[in-house]
Amino acid sequence: MHNLTVRVAVAAMVGSATLALAACTAASDEPTTSAPSGVMEDAPGTGGTAIGFIMVGPKDDYGYNQAVYEGSQVIASEYPDLKVLTAENVPEDDTAVATMEQMIDRGAKIIFATSYGHLDAAVKVATAHPDVVVVQQGNTIAGAPLANMGTYFGTVYEPMYLAGIAAGEATESNKLGYVYAFPIPQTIANINAFERGAQSVNPDAETITVSTSSWCDPGAQKDAASSLLTQGVDVITQHQDCTKTVIDATEAAGAFTVGYHADASVLAPKGWLTGAVWDWPPLYKEIVENIVAGDFVGGPFNANYRVGYKTGTNPFVLAPYGPSVSDATKAAIDAAQAFLATPEGSPFAGPVLDQDGATVVDDGVVPTYEEVDGMNYFVDGVIGSLAN
Repeated sequence: MHNLTVRVAVAAMVGSATLALAACTAASDEPTTSAPSGVMEDAPGTGGTAIGFIMVGPKDDYGYNQAVYEGSQVIASEYPDLKVLTAENVPEDDTAVATMEQMIDRGAKIIFATSYGHLDAAVKVATAHPDVVVVQQGNTIAGAPLANMGTYFGTVYEPMYLAGIAAGEATESNKLGYVYAFPIPQTIANINAFERGAQSVNPDAETITVSTSSWCDPGAQKDAASSLLTQGVDVITQHQDCTKTVIDATEAAGAFTVGYHADASVLAPKGWLTGAVWDWPPLYKEIVENIVAGDFVGGPFNANYRVGYKTGTNPFVLAPYGPSVSDATKAAIDAAQAFLATPEGSPFAGPVLDQDGATVVDDGVVPTYEEVDGMNYFVDGVIGSLAN
């Protein structure tokens, strides 16, 4: 989930792409090249011998990219006749184009471009290869998408609202901490939902935010966690790709952790409360099944596909609970999740006030998923500036 572009020289681009593909994994050495019976041979994404996944970071980051990699390996087991190619540490620039082109050269007709900032590269590749389906994770396409392209994502702020309930019940200082990368609508909505969840059970809870201006900078993350802890924060969560540094610092200080992206409870055996994490395999399988059946064009994934508690099975879910979460808190979270699935349910059901006390969602109004995707303000109770 990324929106920054790192400019590199062409020579570096090609070298990086080559190194990334050196780490690719193959599910099978002898894949089939024929389309399934009844499938048109010229349908985009069919007839290939491989499926590609590009990741912006390492596959073992205890976070965003680890969740992607684990999902890719489920696809490898589900489709033994197709190679599953994975490329790590692919920047959000034309390096991504070169990496996907190499995957196509190796037989990929389906490519998952999994970082927010991979969208431009995904569009370039899809435009150049109309026979290849490129699906992009987390961003949105303006206007009608190409016939061989789409985006997909879950409603990430809903489980963060539920995690906020656990945090609001656990805090003794009423100070929660949030380490985040950039103030894009996705991170803003997560922070706001976390605070709203905490407030629903603890009106005195506030969330103090620190921006690292990076998706994965362990040094900046360590400093951010330290800053929060010195302010008396006793529950810390984050919106970072690599989560280990913040969790380690929080656990060492004896504070509570709410995880993000992947289940990292092993890092915080005492302080883990829960986490909002990705369960990608069901959605990945649904997307691949749709493509190999020749049904992609005009289908649900040939669009900006989003799924949440109101519309289906959200791929963003709560991680297992830690030892300190009470049965009463679990029951409160269960009830809140059921409410979010109703027409009236939302972390941002009005009234909602911003930091300055102005009404941003009127009483009785339930914002749509599309409206929340454009959120550009912090809610009342969040401490910090979007000028970070």
